[in-house]
This record gives sequence, C-alpha cells and structure tokens, in this order.
Amino acid sequence: MELPECPVCLQNYDGHATIPRVLGCGHSVCEVCLLKLPPRFPQTIRCPACTQLVKFPPQGPSVLPKNIDLLSLCTSQNPIPNSITFDDPRKSPSEHFFDFLPKFWSDEFYSAWKDWILPEEAVLVDEGEKGGAVSVIGGRIGNIDYSLCTGRFCFGKDQRVSLVRVVSLPGLDDSNLKLSYVVRVMKCLSGLSEEQRDELGVILRASLRQSRRVSKVYGLWGNLEDGFLYIVSERMNGSFGDLKNELDSDDGNGLSKDGLYAFAFIGTEVIESLVSLHSEGLIAGCVGLSCFSFDGFGHAYVDLNGVLVMGRKIRNTIAAEELGVAISNLLEDNTFVSPELLVELLHSEGIVLEDEMSRYSIKCSSDTWSLACLLLRLLIGKAFTEEFPKMIEKDGSDYLRLYSIWTERVSSLLDTQLVSEYAGVKDMLLKCLAYDPACRPHLTEVRKCIRELIAKPQFDMANLHLGEEVYVGRSRCLLIGEMCQLPKAMPKEDNLQGRKEVGEGDFGSVKQDRADKNLLDGLSEGLVKSKDLQGHRDCITGITVGGGFLFTSSFDKTIRVWSLQDFSYVHTFEGHEHKVMAIVYVDQEQPLCISGDSGGGVFVWSINTTLRREPLKKWYEQKDWRYSGIHALCFSNGYVYTGSGDKSIKAWLLQDGSLQCTMNGHASVVSTLAVCDEVLYSGSWDGTIRLWSLSDHTALTVVGEDSSALISILSLAVDRHNLIAAYENGSIKVWRNEVLMKSMQLHEGAIFATGMEGKWLFSGGWDKTINIQEFSGDEFHVDPRQIGSIPCSSVITAVLFWQGKLFVGYADRLVKVYYYGK
Repeated sequence: MELPECPVCLQNYDGHATIPRVLGCGHSVCEVCLLKLPPRFPQTIRCPACTQLVKFPPQGPSVLPKNIDLLSLCTSQNPIPNSITFDDPRKSPSEHFFDFLPKFWSDEFYSAWKDWILPEEAVLVDEGEKGGAVSVIGGRIGNIDYSLCTGRFCFGKDQRVSLVRVVSLPGLDDSNLKLSYVVRVMKCLSGLSEEQRDELGVILRASLRQSRRVSKVYGLWGNLEDGFLYIVSERMNGSFGDLKNELDSDDGNGLSKDGLYAFAFIGTEVIESLVSLHSEGLIAGCVGLSCFSFDGFGHAYVDLNGVLVMGRKIRNTIAAEELGVAISNLLEDNTFVSPELLVELLHSEGIVLEDEMSRYSIKCSSDTWSLACLLLRLLIGKAFTEEFPKMIEKDGSDYLRLYSIWTERVSSLLDTQLVSEYAGVKDMLLKCLAYDPACRPHLTEVRKCIRELIAKPQFDMANLHLGEEVYVGRSRCLLIGEMCQLPKAMPKEDNLQGRKEVGEGDFGSVKQDRADKNLLDGLSEGLVKSKDLQGHRDCITGITVGGGFLFTSSFDKTIRVWSLQDFSYVHTFEGHEHKVMAIVYVDQEQPLCISGDSGGGVFVWSINTTLRREPLKKWYEQKDWRYSGIHALCFSNGYVYTGSGDKSIKAWLLQDGSLQCTMNGHASVVSTLAVCDEVLYSGSWDGTIRLWSLSDHTALTVVGEDSSALISILSLAVDRHNLIAAYENGSIKVWRNEVLMKSMQLHEGAIFATGMEGKWLFSGGWDKTINIQEFSGDEFHVDPRQIGSIPCSSVITAVLFWQGKLFVGYADRLVKVYYYGK
C-alpha cells in the first residue's frame, strides 16, 4: 500500500517539507497546504478531507500538533500490511444515498429541455368568437381535434402565437399530490419515445437562426386548463391562408396576365422559405396554404405549426376515407401530397396498391412536387384541383394511368393560361410533377425560372448569390414523423382504477406497497395516498422516529407513541405541565425519547417493551419573567441541547441532567437546532444562524447577520454541505459551505417545518401546503426544482421523511402519513 499523503497536494508526508498537522476533526493536512487554504470565516477552516468546519488558530498551522504516528510510519522502512485499508473520508454518505432515490429524469435530460419550457403564465389562450374555448384554425374530424389554436405570448412582449398539441399532461386525479408545472411538462417529455423527442428537438432548433425563413418556435407550454402540452410558434400578421378567400371567389380561371408578377413574387418567397427549411434537415412532406406566413415586408416563412396541423389532417383523412375520396378531399382543401408520400402513408395504414406503383424514397423533391401544385393552383384556378377527382369518378382506380392523363391535362390548361414567352415556366412546373422524384428539378432551379417573370437573368442580382444549400445528414419528413401523430388525452379513469382512500381498517395495503415502493416513487408516478393518525387534542409540535415507534408531541402536554408496523396507537407519555414544544429520539444502549416544554422542563422517557407513563428522569431550566420556555431540542455525544426563549443554547449531560455550559450570542429566541459533522447549528428569531463546535462548545461563526432585513428563522435543514433556513416570510435561503447560494420565495406565509432527505426538501407552514423541492448543482451553484406540492386542510407545524414515508403534523391536532399507494 502507498505511503500516507496529504489530501490536498498528494505529497507523501515527511518531517521537513510536508509536515502533517492534525485538525480538530482528527484529519491531517500538510502545513504548507493549510497556509494556502483560504479561511471561510475568521479563525475557522474546512477540513479538505471531510469538509467539516473546524477551528484554525490565528498564529497559523505551526501551533497545531504534528501527527507523530504518520511521521513515524512514513520514515519507517517496514512495508504497510496489506490488511490495513483506508476509507476515503471525502466520500459523503449522502452520495451513496442518492443512488437509491428515484429520479424523475437525469440532470443531462433536465438541462437539455428546461430552457424550452415556457412559464405557465407566458401564454394566454384567445376566447373563441363563437363561444368556443379557443379560436382555432383547422377543424375536427369525428372526435379528433387537429386544430391550430391561437393565443398571445406574454413573456417579455405581447405577440400573437399559434399552438399545436404534442401530448397530454399527467393527470391530477390524486388529490393528495399536485405536481408542479415544470415537473408535469418534464414528465410529458420523458414519457415520449426517443424518436419523438429527437424529432421535437429538431423542430425546436430549426428556428434558432434568425436568418432562416422558418417561423420562430418559442418553446413548449403546458395548458393546465385542457391538460395538453403545446408547441408555441410565432404567428405572422399575414398568411397564405388569407389568399384562400380570393382563390375561392375568383372566376375559376386563375390569375390574369397582370397577376403573373404577383405570382412571381409570391412563388419566389415561398421557394426561399422551403429551401431554408431543407437546409435545417427538415422536409415538410405536404404543402398547403396554411403552411406559410408572411411578415410585414412580404417575406414568406414556413409555419412549422401549420405544417404539423396539415400533416395530422392528411393522415386522418387517408385513414378515414377510401383512397379516391381522400384524394378528392385533399385537393378540394388545396392540400397537396406527392405520390411517393401518399404511397408511404397508405403502406403505414396497411393499404398496398398495385405493384406498378413503386415506393420511392422521400427526399426534398417531394416538397418540390407539392409546391408546384400550389403554384399551379394559383395560375390555373379551380380547374387544377377539380380535374383529377373528375377523372377518378369516371375511370376508376388505375391511378398511374390517370396520373399520366392528368399531367397532360394540366399541360393543356397551362397553354391557355401562359403565352409562349412564358413557356420556360410551363416546362419547369411540369418537370416538378414528374412521378419519379429523381426527375424533378431542385427548388433553386424553380426559383430562377419563376424570377424571370419579373427580371431578366442578367439583371437579377439575387440569382448571383443563390446557392444550392445541402443538408449533410438524414433529412426528416414531418408528414411521416412522430409529431404528426395525433395526441391522445389520458383517460381519467386509468389512474383511478384500484385506488381508494385508506381508512383505519384497510391500512394493510401500505405495508405491501412499501416492499418495493416509497413516497418518492409515488411522486414520479403521481400515486400518493395518506392515512390519518388521530388522538391529540391540540396542535402538533414535533415528530420523531426510532426503536420501531413514531413519536408525536403536542400542545396538549403529551407525547403519543405509534407503531411503525401498521401505525396503530401504542402509548401516551404524560407528565408535562406545560405545552410540549419539541422531541428527539436518542438511539443508545437504552433507547430514549426526550421532550422539552414551554415551562423549561426536559423529560427523558424510556423506550422498552413495557412503556411507562412516568419519565425516567427530568430537570428544569432556570427561568425568570422574560423566559418563554424551550423551543428546540437536539442530541449529540451524550449531551442534550436546548434552544430557549432566553436567547441561549444550553448543553445538558444526559447521564445526570447537569448543566455543562450555556452558549450565548443570539439576540432573540433560539427557535431551531440541528447537528451535523460535530457542528451545532442554531437558528433564531433574530434572523441569524450560529455555528458551534461540539468538541468544546465554542462559537465557530455566524451566518446571515449581513442581511439588512431581520426576518425570524423558524426551521433549519442541514446535511454534509448544505444549510437551508426557512423564514417567517415564506422564503428559504440555501448555503453551501457557508456561502449563500440561493434565496427564493417558497411559501405564502411562515414556514414552520422543513425536512431534508438527500437532495429532497419537504417544507410546510402557514399556507397549508407541503412543497417538495429537488436540489442539484455543484460547489458553484444550486439548482432547486419544484417537484410538486401536497395541498392540506390545516397549517403544517411538523415534517419528517423516513424510509419512503412522509409524516406531517398539523395545527388542527392531526398527524398524517403520506406514502406510495395505488
């Protein structure tokens, strides 16, 4: 085994350059490294090995004792026996615990999607003009809504947006649990298949570059009213759909000669937007009037939401109708699907046509075909969309032959519409209608041809810089992609099957659920149930667990004992003459329960097979007219610590109840105490947190005294690195290694109770809500995530999480156990 080394510089110890000095926690660090470590607070330092806050002498590390044993070991020539092993003191026990906590999603998944989630209040849905819930573009076929909703984007600016459904949000059928907005959206995303998320990501990223002719996608928004997740996209003032009324009201002969210039401008803009879409690796697959929008300068943009809505409508039409009827309906609605895409959709529905109808691969040329049909509709008029349905009705279902006849008919219609000087435009549009995708021209070629209607090639400066953008990689066709699948709402009864409230007589199911599930699993699955423990006659003040029992204290001057097997009532400790303010369990050779009351009494109760009503021992604090009793309790290393109304913390020897020392420094009531890594944390109504060394009961440092507003601290939660304080105004502050990392408003009103288990924080208070937060991050930042909340009927006064169950005490005398339950 290697020789002992400094945990900072990793140099082997010696008696000259690398001298091991012993810190108060028992670990050794070389003298040189101790000089370089910056002190977090005056006369304190964090041990590099265990991160415990310890005293550091003002004279420097040279006055600390040398580790003689390490020096002798390093200078010895004898090898270190292989049987000796050293645990890594830097490994936090909580890191092992995290492995057993259920994860809603990975940190990488959260980081990838969190910025795409719009705030709940970011979108306001328009009220329908005809009494509907929302104004829509599109419609309904059968019982399926494929409509495009509209609203206003209010996050930073007021702007019109379009909304397209993606998937249904998780239901809120369980009255015990209310998932936060972000969690519900993230659960939707995590529930999608890998292919669906991948395609959704491509759609969201397609509009990031402002130079592109693709409508901006703002992100994803969950509508809690109808229970669906939406893609929120920019909605231009002008749309190609506005042209539909003029097309339907024309004389059926298409554009006049004077209108060819407008046709050229429109065609050029639409082609440029499609080329931009292809450069992002996306193929629309279908082109219709609603697939494009125009800004105030007349520039065309591909409306991704419009493409998705049209794609869903096409898939539903093909699935619901006979082929000939489906084609007629699509053409009547000015929706154009290329032959190869139509065959692909039919195959996905299990419909196989004649052998001669070959299945061609889907490429950008599929959009070329659809775009040519849209332009021909503008040129020729209604005759273009009416011709093919008439041929189907007359000649049957030999579609290949009909297709050939139809293209000849389109050619003759163009001859009547375009004079000979525009023969090049006619030939180009007919090439776009080639049945074989490989025979169709590229969109840039079509654009150059159409531009000749308004500018001669030698004078068209735009064509000098028009290149053929090629996307390197696999292109995605939206029409046959996952996002064009119609979203389905989750039936409410699915989550209700087999679920009922558990009463006093059927609590046995809780034990069965606990075998492999806990409350945190229930959070991720939306399955949280509860059981009431009744018996106290006043407000609950404390909850603790140990020795196979649950202990609850109350203003009714008693401590009630409950079995952890089935949560049945076991016993009541009586003897206090004042309100019991706090309790703590002591796991020693003889297990004990210790309670403190508002009269200054500390009672010690024996926990054994024969529970006694009388305390094993008791003692009282000295008090005067200013005294308001004991407010907090904790235990460590044989000492009972009390936080009192006289602004002090007292250390009592458990063995005989003798007062060992009094720690002063707070300017008001000491309301909460916590112990971690040989450090005692005390929170006070004066708004500060003081840290005390448990080795000699001296002050280490003060946290929070630099705050300008002195707001009372009511509860503390501490782990190895994090300190969380809950305040009277409903806010919490998070320190990591005594550095303030986060301050946030968590509740509406005072937070009376907090409980921390690994990275999970449970808090409750005046607003009758239990909030559940998940903390992540590193030494440089903390990222709290609101997982959900549990609405309650009374003020929360005590919280404890233990082995997958959450215990909550209320001001209305009730104790509840929340657990995983179906």
